[in-house]
Amino acid sequence: VGVRGKNLVVLGVEKKAVAKLQEDRTVRKIALLDDHVALAFAGLTADARILINRARVECQSHKLTVEDPVTLEYITRHIATLKQRYTQSNGRRPFGLSTLIIGFDYDGTPRLYQTDPSGTYHEWKANAIGRSAKTVREFLEKHYNDDVAGSEHETIKLALKALMEVVQSGSKNMEVAIMRNKESLKMVESEDLDKYIAEIEKEKEEEAEKKK
Repeated sequence: VGVRGKNLVVLGVEKKAVAKLQEDRTVRKIALLDDHVALAFAGLTADARILINRARVECQSHKLTVEDPVTLEYITRHIATLKQRYTQSNGRRPFGLSTLIIGFDYDGTPRLYQTDPSGTYHEWKANAIGRSAKTVREFLEKHYNDDVAGSEHETIKLALKALMEVVQSGSKNMEVAIMRNKESLKMVESEDLDKYIAEIEKEKEEEAEKKK
């Protein structure tokens, strides 16, 4: 799930249950492409790894060539073009993943882009990819508005609420990352996630009381 606020962009992902003996730091769905660009993916992890490496190289070579960091649209277009190339050539299969790309352009504008395996890309205010994306997207459409986008707290809460529509058992199965302008990506600690979740649960209970 990606939600774009006025001054920050939030990415939330469902963490798949890891095996008991597995190091969970090696299971990541959120990756940094550059200081100001992050990507979350749904789909084949092995394909994602290749795509992320190519995108990182492009970010660096763009910086070397034109001495400016990439704009979000530029790197999204690069990734989408790469994906499209694999749908059209002989004897190769397409990349099996969708991505959400977040970050800030150098004028400080927050961005959220989504790409498909086909190579299509669009800019969104809020969107979801992966399993049950349709359910989550409908939830976001219903609840996203300018007031929510204006408040950092509400933006983070909306991303969590959207995730909770399809993810069971609370903060154990969620990872949330926040990016603010001129700051690097920050993962939300699970204690803070629990606070947000408790607040959301409380609001749900209060609403249920009102309905009674």
